[in-house]
Amino acid sequence: MIEVISGDGRANGIARIGAQPIALAAATLVVILVGVGSIVLWRAYTGTSPEQDRTTSARLLQVRTVQASEQLVEKTRSLEVSQQESIDQLQVVQDQLQTVRRLLAAQQSDGKRLSEQVATLTGAIDALRQSFASAQSAEASSPPSARNTSIRSRPSPIKGRVLGAHRKPPKSPG
Repeated sequence: MIEVISGDGRANGIARIGAQPIALAAATLVVILVGVGSIVLWRAYTGTSPEQDRTTSARLLQVRTVQASEQLVEKTRSLEVSQQESIDQLQVVQDQLQTVRRLLAAQQSDGKRLSEQVATLTGAIDALRQSFASAQSAEASSPPSARNTSIRSRPSPIKGRVLGAHRKPPKSPG
């Protein structure tokens, strides 16, 4: 014999399951309880739970964040101190540079003044030489008188002193 299964057979199978809803609900409940129980046993066996791990990692992250922020604040303060020290040193160097410039300007003005004085003295010396040379040439061209001869023939200590007083002693090297 051949059985022919119609669409009613399928409905008949579902009807059989629907007839025993308590057995189906009980089996589903057992599967869920076994799953939950295995998860609980697994967590108890490993000794860790994801909630504790998350809490621990969150606290550790907070501690690291606080440490990193404290380090940044400390480095920022040290940079500020270093920058202020650099500014202070730069100010000192600028003050020293201004002092050196003032001293250099003073030395240059002293050098100009001394150069002008040397030029003035050189001109005065040249004028004295010319007047002395012209006085000697005038004495040589005029005939000696009796009075001039007696003065020239006799050495005078005053004349030597006067001439010696106008002369400068030679400069020593060094």
